[in-house]
Amino acid sequence: MKRLLIGLLATASASPALASGTTIKPLVDLRLRFEDVDQDGTAKNANAVTLRARTGAEVTAGDLRFLGEVEATMPFVERYFSGLNGKTQYPLVGDPGNFELNRFQLQYRGVKQLVVTAGRQRINIEDQRFVGSVGWRQNEQSFDAVRAEYGTAKGLQLDLTYAWSDRTIWGIDGTGARQQAISGDNVFAEASYPTPIGKLSGFTFLVDQDEAAVQAYRLSSKTYGARLAGSRPLSRSVKLTYALSYARQSDYHHNPNDYSADYYLIDAALDVAAFKVGAGYEILGADTGAAFTSFQTPLATLHKFQGWADKFLTTPPNGIRDLYGSAGYSLKKPIGLDAINAQLVYHRFDSDRLSQHYGNEWDALIAAKKGRWTATAKLASYDADKFATDTRKLWLQLEWAY
Repeated sequence: MKRLLIGLLATASASPALASGTTIKPLVDLRLRFEDVDQDGTAKNANAVTLRARTGAEVTAGDLRFLGEVEATMPFVERYFSGLNGKTQYPLVGDPGNFELNRFQLQYRGVKQLVVTAGRQRINIEDQRFVGSVGWRQNEQSFDAVRAEYGTAKGLQLDLTYAWSDRTIWGIDGTGARQQAISGDNVFAEASYPTPIGKLSGFTFLVDQDEAAVQAYRLSSKTYGARLAGSRPLSRSVKLTYALSYARQSDYHHNPNDYSADYYLIDAALDVAAFKVGAGYEILGADTGAAFTSFQTPLATLHKFQGWADKFLTTPPNGIRDLYGSAGYSLKKPIGLDAINAQLVYHRFDSDRLSQHYGNEWDALIAAKKGRWTATAKLASYDADKFATDTRKLWLQLEWAY
């Protein structure tokens, strides 16, 4: 099957038929970032200056779209532990130098409401809590996969993916527990339907981390659950958005653990003119308290959840309860810019079992957009109690995309 898909992609990209009636869209995405990390327990602060560049093209011919894209990450200041460079006197900044084929896919849109994508691709499902592209890191996560999507936003939607390789953020030099790619028979399935109170979804994620070096198979899991997400206007200037989710997870494939754990989410926000305030409670449950018997989401865009300091990328053995609140402000067309956005977030982290208080975190962000340019300043401050160590992170970032 893999050889057939590779041959299909190569044939489509070379076919003379694509020379007639085609459109070509160039793809360019540049991101320059400074990251500073002050973490208790490490000898030195980390200072990282990296440039991420993606370039490629999307060719459309009739019902077919072919997309090819390469990605490079260049460290200009490498006073940080990349996870691979051995500089463990510094805190971890997960942006190693890299040059790789990021996406190489063929997409078919010849049947009404059906989209089929085959090859190396970016996959973001719902809010990326279970499967995402890890877009915050300079090297994004992609998948060698076949994905079929059917339906429209106003009716039944079906989404089914088979992925045989997870192309990780660690890039071409990935090794050991930080592999370049993790093979396995992964299945992601979701069915959703709009209701009067929001989109109701049922999902299944069979995650097969089939590499002994990656936590001895203990990140392989099967997850079944449901999600309801919607919004409702309360007045001309006030809107309520909300999400509820529940899932049950247990061991899968070669995982030597025998466990089951639950996931719960309740989230709500109010948009009042240019202001937004929100709150939520997310629980990744625990079973026995042994390592990797708590609810795990190794394929998620983890930076979006449990704080930007990234202290909980792997769920602790005793699980986690995250009580959070946020406030934001968005301003359009200020002082010659297209938009300015500001956000402040607070998290209180506790264990799911044994009543441990892990710590608290404050996160803040301000971003300004002008045309194709976006400038961002971002801060995370984690104050440890019973888990990890005090950590402060600062990012300054400039992006340009075409």
